[in-house]
Amino acid sequence: MYVGALTLDVLLGDVRSLKQKRSVVRSVIAEVRRYQPAVAVAETGRLDLHRRAEIGIAVVSSTAAHAAELLAACERLVAGLPEIELLSARHRVVSEEEE
Repeated sequence: MYVGALTLDVLLGDVRSLKQKRSVVRSVIAEVRRYQPAVAVAETGRLDLHRRAEIGIAVVSSTAAHAAELLAACERLVAGLPEIELLSARHRVVSEEEE
């Protein structure tokens, strides 16, 4: 079993309040869930900043390659969204043997 984690640091477009931020982040999360239903996704950081967000994505797979493919697809999906700018992405895939 392999567990993959992806942390995305994103800059939001013309967002002037936390309410607008929540709306944009919710739409990003919904888009990831729609195209990659096998992953878990949530806002995981930078909750008090209105133009930045940290989005975490996790996946469990039987192979490291499949986990990495799913995370890369999620990264490409988020990077292609017009309302945000992807600043950084951190991937990590671990196996149960690495405990």
